[in-house]
Amino acid sequence: MNKEFNSIVKVWEAAVRKSAGPKKRANRIFTTPMSVAHVDDDVYQVEKILSNGDFYTGQWLNSFPNGQGKYLWTDGCMYVGEWQKGNIIGKGRFSWPSGATYEGDFKNGFMDGKGTYIGSNGDTYKGFWVMDMRNGQGTQSYCNGDFYDGEWKKGLQNGHGRYQWKNGNNYIGQWMNGLCNGNGTLMWQNGNRYDGCWEDGFPKGNGTFRWCDGSFFAGIWSKDGNEQTGTYYPSSDDDPSDDNPPDWKPMDLFTVDLLDSSVCTLEKVSIFPSQKNLNMFGLEEDSSNKKLSSRKVFDANGKPKWNLGDERMSNYSSEDGSYSSYDGSRSPMIDHSIPRVPNLRLKPPKRQGETISKGHKNYELMLNLQLGIRHAVGRPAPSTSLDLKSSAFDPKEKVWTKFPPEGSKHTPPHPSCEFRWKDYCPVVFRALRKLFKVDPADYMISLCGNDALRELSSPGKSGSFFYLTNDDRYMIKTMKKSEVKVFLRMLPGYYKHVRAFENTLVTKFFGLHCVKLPGASQKKVRFVIMGNLFCSQYAIHRRFDLKGSTFGRTTDKAEDEIEPTTTLKDLDLNYIFRLRKAWFQEFHRQVDRDCDFLEQERIMDYSMLVGLHFRGLSCTSEAGTPSRNSGAHTPTGNFDDGAPRLSGVDMDRIVIDPSRWIQLGINMPARAEMTTRKSCDTPQLVGEPTGDTYEIIIFFGIIDILQDYDISKKLEHAYKSFQYDATTISAVDPRLYSRRFREFIFRVFVEDTS
Repeated sequence: MNKEFNSIVKVWEAAVRKSAGPKKRANRIFTTPMSVAHVDDDVYQVEKILSNGDFYTGQWLNSFPNGQGKYLWTDGCMYVGEWQKGNIIGKGRFSWPSGATYEGDFKNGFMDGKGTYIGSNGDTYKGFWVMDMRNGQGTQSYCNGDFYDGEWKKGLQNGHGRYQWKNGNNYIGQWMNGLCNGNGTLMWQNGNRYDGCWEDGFPKGNGTFRWCDGSFFAGIWSKDGNEQTGTYYPSSDDDPSDDNPPDWKPMDLFTVDLLDSSVCTLEKVSIFPSQKNLNMFGLEEDSSNKKLSSRKVFDANGKPKWNLGDERMSNYSSEDGSYSSYDGSRSPMIDHSIPRVPNLRLKPPKRQGETISKGHKNYELMLNLQLGIRHAVGRPAPSTSLDLKSSAFDPKEKVWTKFPPEGSKHTPPHPSCEFRWKDYCPVVFRALRKLFKVDPADYMISLCGNDALRELSSPGKSGSFFYLTNDDRYMIKTMKKSEVKVFLRMLPGYYKHVRAFENTLVTKFFGLHCVKLPGASQKKVRFVIMGNLFCSQYAIHRRFDLKGSTFGRTTDKAEDEIEPTTTLKDLDLNYIFRLRKAWFQEFHRQVDRDCDFLEQERIMDYSMLVGLHFRGLSCTSEAGTPSRNSGAHTPTGNFDDGAPRLSGVDMDRIVIDPSRWIQLGINMPARAEMTTRKSCDTPQLVGEPTGDTYEIIIFFGIIDILQDYDISKKLEHAYKSFQYDATTISAVDPRLYSRRFREFIFRVFVEDTS
């Protein structure tokens, strides 16, 4: 029997090799002997040539393939892997007659999950799939030497990603439908680079073309030459009076520079595994009347159809690419030990602030800020060294510039009123921007581009106003004269600290300026420019301001009034955060360093700002109604694949170091464990862990570091100490504040031992 059967298989294999052409493998398809064996009471090992010529060998259960098995089609396609009740589900390998292969996860016949596709021409994709299409995080190596690493959606590059050409050119930024679209940076091998906006694969809108010598052209870009405008800024080595780049026109970017930077197309798949018919009839006599259920849906072109019937696509989150599985359960790539989040749906995150447009009371002030920053950053300056002289930190080291509406030798004409502009310690802040790897052209585009600033709806507790840049990268805060004095006093220590510790959690400052307005009052507006901790592609679902005190440290909002932009406080916190061992150890060390620095500078009343992104969250317009349990609940949703995405922070800079995508306090994967507080007279600062944990992306940093323990704070401490427990109030001596802050933070942030 076996001899006769083997001879039939040999004839079948010869026919397959002949139909497949010269690229077919010469090895035997089956390396195991062909036999029919009884495995146990239910599972059988079978081998059958079907009536249409297809062949199956493998395990069999209740009239269907179940377990490990091989299926070969007469056209040369083959699947080897796991089966469940006649469906291709689990780990497996599919090969085409052309020599292309896919190895990875399958779901109901679809390439679905994590897998690797190697095309017949050598193209290789490694990453995640949904319904036979690249979807999620993945890398694509092209046969011509190009390489892409980033996000995909429906088979095309979509989201954040990096494309590297064989010739050494690199693009890092946003994509849509397989083309550069959004904010991004293209750097050529010769050192030139373009930073700015893209549309359908070409620069469009605000952008800067920079030469390797430091000179750059900033303006509005378009393939239509009539829409193109901008200004050339020479490098520090060039003649400042030269306002034209040598032998270069803006349209050269389209006609010359981009000619060798086209994106490769993907190899076309001849037929998808989900489109292959499985002829199961005739394998066993009792299966002749049984039909396999099929849930595959195809469009008019024979491709898998992405319709609302697939819950993964209807639940698809544009925030992080997460989705649920076909039947509404979690994706098989996710650890099923992680429980679902509480039954509460968040409202879609809203964009913070009111755009300052013409007619706004602060419109002219915004124009003045932008004009002054453009002048301060864009003017030629010698190369900045990080080794600064003590004179650079002198509080008297400041530069006043007059801005008349008609312009002057050093300032451009402008539509605003006349004002005077002051730069505090310009050499120091230029060095800080260099230390923080902030490119001057990027900085100017964010702060001084065509997009208006946004004013936050209400001032802070100190009376300061906050403004956000349109790209959310920078925040501008108005300051009192006393705060400026504190900042200038501690500036030498601050510079030394942030230079010594790259992972410092204290706020990053980029500039300190003052605008003196005309009129009898001669009003001065002082402001500082700092980084926005929550500038990321991830939506922030919950944010907390934590100090380690209890007096007044709760919000007065009901659960259904809490928005993603609401800043909650210590007594609203109902989580502890579990960090991986290496991250927790670095976190512990850095908090100690930062607190030592602030204590030395006699600073207090600072706080840890924490932002949480719950993985796989689907935001809706409906809120759930569970009772509030000592704090803000978590929105419900399904978890994503867990792969870290590129951060929106620094995305259009040319930093192509994957290690920078996740930093201490930025884009960090972690787990949040829910806590519950006991009912007692004294407020419990940290609740008891419940064991319910959720996968999160966490952001954190130490903010409000410009309040020293001055006479007003000492009086506040004395006054409140008469009425309340002195240990529960915020205004305490810096040494006590530092110790209390650390003790609290190290109870909230713990090592993940699981």
